[in-house]
Amino acid sequence: MNAIELLQRLHQHRTWVNGNLLTAAANLSDEQLQSPFPIGQGSIWRSLLHLYAAEYVWLEALLGNEQFLVPGDLPGKLPGNQQGEGGVTDLADLRLKWSALEQRWIGYLASLTPASLEEVVYRKSSSGQRFGTCRSDVLLHVCTHAHYTAAQVVNMLRHIGIEKLPETMLISLARQEATYK
Repeated sequence: MNAIELLQRLHQHRTWVNGNLLTAAANLSDEQLQSPFPIGQGSIWRSLLHLYAAEYVWLEALLGNEQFLVPGDLPGKLPGNQQGEGGVTDLADLRLKWSALEQRWIGYLASLTPASLEEVVYRKSSSGQRFGTCRSDVLLHVCTHAHYTAAQVVNMLRHIGIEKLPETMLISLARQEATYK
């Protein structure tokens, strides 16, 4: 497996975990989604929005848009109320928007070349400071950030009493895909 294939595999895992988190969240009440926690972004809902927004912003940076903010880039509101990050209104809307974003990621990842992995990607912080980072490190960061945040969401799900927690381990994805015994 070469570097590009490895990055694509890590992003495939990220997508699979996102889907598992959304499936678990679909069975929660608005109260459970908004239940406050002293970790992550402060609730399951806000943490899911944060995952989506981070993936959106970093893809834009990778595509050359270093000042991009997700529309409505503020902490998410209770589903059904005002829009949160990315103009997301509820879980169904988040799933739809995340699916469209994932299609953009798939296209982007398919276009990578070995030389492009060494290029510098620029991103401006909310304070206007410009940072440059190697493209391969940005691609790895998106996956490690997603894994870290997913673990926080799973912990929140555990604390609200969900017994069947979503799968998040890469080895579980690999075993699910395996056609051998």
